[in-house]
Order: sequence, then C-alpha cells, then structure tokens
Amino acid sequence: MNLASIHVFPVKSFRGNDSSRAVVEARGLRDDRRWMLVDANSRFVTARQLPRMLLFRAHAEPAGLSLVAPDGSTHTVARPAASEPLIQVAIWQSSSPARCADAETNAWISHHLGSMVRLVYMADDCVRSVSKAWAQPGDIVSFADGFPLLLIGTASLDGLNARLAQPVSMANFRPNLVVHTDTPHVEDRWRLIRIGDCTFSVSKPCTRCVLTTIDPERATPASDGEPLATLKTYRRESVGVTFGQNLLVRGTGELAPGMPVEVLE
Repeated sequence: MNLASIHVFPVKSFRGNDSSRAVVEARGLRDDRRWMLVDANSRFVTARQLPRMLLFRAHAEPAGLSLVAPDGSTHTVARPAASEPLIQVAIWQSSSPARCADAETNAWISHHLGSMVRLVYMADDCVRSVSKAWAQPGDIVSFADGFPLLLIGTASLDGLNARLAQPVSMANFRPNLVVHTDTPHVEDRWRLIRIGDCTFSVSKPCTRCVLTTIDPERATPASDGEPLATLKTYRRESVGVTFGQNLLVRGTGELAPGMPVEVLE
C-alpha cells in the first residue's frame, strides 16, 4: 500500500494542485488552505455558495500567490505584511485571526467571481485550534473545514463509482492524500499511520456535503444530486454521510507519491 497522489489547495475552494513533493507541518501540508475568501461579515465563502470558485487556480509563490481566473486572466498577490491589522474570520463554528489582501486583489477576485469578497491570509502567527472534541491540546489547522489533512483510499472511490451511473473523480472530494487501497473504506479502520517520516492520527470520518455534487471541471451542480445521493444509501453514520478520513499531524516531514503507507494501529 502506498501514497498515490498529493493535492494542495492554496486557496480554500479554489482548484487544487497535484504535488510531486509536499512538506507536512503542524497545521497540514505547507501552503494548503492558508488563503480563503470571506464576505462582508468576515465569514468564509466557499464553492458551496459560489461554485465558480472551483474554476480559479492558485499557486503558492515565495512572496504570496499567483492567481488565474476562469477566463485565463492572471494576478499576483503578496502576503500581507505583519504590520497589517488582524481580523477575526469565521469558519463554520470556529474562528481564526487573519490578515486581508490588498484592495486591488480583492477587486480583481470580486470582478471575476461576480460577487463581493475579500481574500484573507493565515500567517504563522494566526493560530486556529482543532475542535477539542476530536483533538489534543496544541492541535492546529489551516482554513480547512476542521482538520489538517483529508485522506481517501482509491478502493473507496472505486466502490462508489461501481454504484453510480456516471462515475465521479477524486476531485469531487478534494482530498490532500490519496492512498492505493484494495478494500473500500479500509481507511475507516485505521487509527495511526506512517508515510515516510510522517505520522498521522486518523481522527474522524469526513462528513460530506453538497460540494461533492458540483462538477469540479465545469463548476455545475449535478441535477440528480450525485454522488451524495448514493452515498446516503450506504455511508450514513451518526456524524453524517461520510467518505474519507480526517488526519491530525503527529510527526512532520516530507511526502512524495509512491511512499509506503504503514498502518501502526
């Protein structure tokens, strides 16, 4: 069993990037979901509300981000300076300090998205804790929904697609790590894994929402509610409809596709 692929999402709900190597930090993969869009009330905005976000691309640069709009227009944004004021932004029931990007960037994104938004950045001094119900003291997370990383096994997707009239891709589920597996949902039984020098606690099944029904290539919602409709028939648990496992970082290091995945517990 080995690591099939790595995916980094520099801006929450923008298109992800395949990575040939990634650095694991306490809050997840380096550069993953360290940027996010917020509305006028500083509450997070995602493709659940604005599917067109899935057509934007972002690439982390040493000084900030390079952005590509759906029409191919490009823009570069610098990380906000440490002297910029902090604001509190809301992600579900949690909050985090963040710094706003410059006005030109916010106008550029708002124009191409067709909605007024602001881009915010989580600097190293902006700390957001993982929910105490699922974590240990000191566990932190980026602007991801709730956990540092999401892992899915390839057999889990194969098992789902065998039930669907039209197969979906792993991109519908936006995992960070995809592992070659032979048994659907075998990752549900894991508690502690090691990949290379990195160790991860398998903390909680990932509950799935309407975002899985939006075509990641065209940003169009599925008229039949798939694949969520089918998942509801066999993946409903006490926490909700689940697919994939959320990870907490227990040992940092570097990852690359092909590395062996060891189940320690």
